Amino acid sequence: MRLEVTRKSDLAVRALRSLADHGGRVKGPVLAETVGSTSGFVSQVLHPLVRQGWVRSDPGPAGGYSLAVDLTSVSVLAVIEAVAGDEPAYVLGSSSGAITGLELIARPPDRVRMLVAHE
Repeated sequence: MRLEVTRKSDLAVRALRSLADHGGRVKGPVLAETVGSTSGFVSQVLHPLVRQGWVRSDPGPAGGYSLAVDLTSVSVLAVIEAVAGDEPAYVLGSSSGAITGLELIARPPDRVRMLVAHE
């Protein structure tokens, strides 16, 4: 399965994977550093995932982000659609698949990434 997605969608998938790897609450700046972005952009990207109920956002000094669901119940396409909103997402091949097992491969231009799921 191959999906070409925006930088925001790529970041959303990587942030979800990072939250799953961490296994608990992660502060915004720590998550941003882990995925190689800024706290503001991570917050903007995660907002739709919080609305979907996939990520929990706890405010305050002891707050942060954590997964609210098992990632195997969330497809890559669902993440792309949640984050992209009205932006176009180009899907080639199968539209099913879970986030687990994704390999991120950078492609030009810099704002586009290709996600390859190993089925």
